[in-house]
Amino acid sequence: MASCAFLGLGVMGFPMAGHLARVGHEVCVYNRTRAKAEHWVQAHGGSLAETPREAAAGADLVMLCLGNDDDVRSVAGGDEGAAAGLNSGAVLVDHTTASAELAHELAQAARSRGAGFVDAPVSGGQAGAENGALTIMCGAAKSDFAAAAPVLEAYGRAVMRMGDVGSGQLTKMVNQICIAGLLQGLSEGVAFAKRAGLDTDRVVDVISKGAAQSWQMENRWKTMVAGAFDFGFAVDWMRKDLAICLDEARRNGASLPVTGLVDQLYRQVQAAKGGRLDTSSLVTLLDAAPDGTGRN
Repeated sequence: MASCAFLGLGVMGFPMAGHLARVGHEVCVYNRTRAKAEHWVQAHGGSLAETPREAAAGADLVMLCLGNDDDVRSVAGGDEGAAAGLNSGAVLVDHTTASAELAHELAQAARSRGAGFVDAPVSGGQAGAENGALTIMCGAAKSDFAAAAPVLEAYGRAVMRMGDVGSGQLTKMVNQICIAGLLQGLSEGVAFAKRAGLDTDRVVDVISKGAAQSWQMENRWKTMVAGAFDFGFAVDWMRKDLAICLDEARRNGASLPVTGLVDQLYRQVQAAKGGRLDTSSLVTLLDAAPDGTGRN
């Protein structure tokens, strides 16, 4: 069993840290809103720290699960940050969906303390975190990955090393690029079926058994047809992720025309006060458009 620090107890981090405690790891938690850390300790045992540095001190693995690059820098950096508390031989693991640039910054900070680093963004959403069934895409030196992977399996159904530091974040970008295109395609298909007067349930039932099948189709088409979007991965979060993808594409020269289009469609959802809706709310733009094009 390992001594773990888990920093960031949001909708993902709270259950992820809980799985560490469930399988017997020693867990110390930190959250910028102390009440969440207190709630976690009441639910799962373990302990809480007053600062990120205090949480990291003495831990074999220090996990971060935060909102964006700036959040990570604020928690990991500085005199009271997590990096300052790392012991020699520890491994810092960042589960935040962030930039590859940040991954290299954190790796350097960890190395300066004699510690290792793994960038390890996750896929599977809140349900995956709660069920301990996340896909974890890791960028790390082989030795750091080998040290961290057995512990990450407490909440990871698939824990895979994609390459050296930064590779995990780049892989997560590919994941988000693919999801964006899938959701727009599914939205257009559902909207088209409704306008054509088809039985949408029967349409999706049959096409989901063929080449059009996807996780998004299996898990989102019913709620899309019902107009229910108050759950799941929020539009605001998706736009943050797509901004990372588009920024990286500008650096490496990749062409992302569909991703850029979908990002702007999500901007329209935000403008209609839908930033906290699930990403499948893309379909609302098509439902609202008289000509079905997404242009009102």
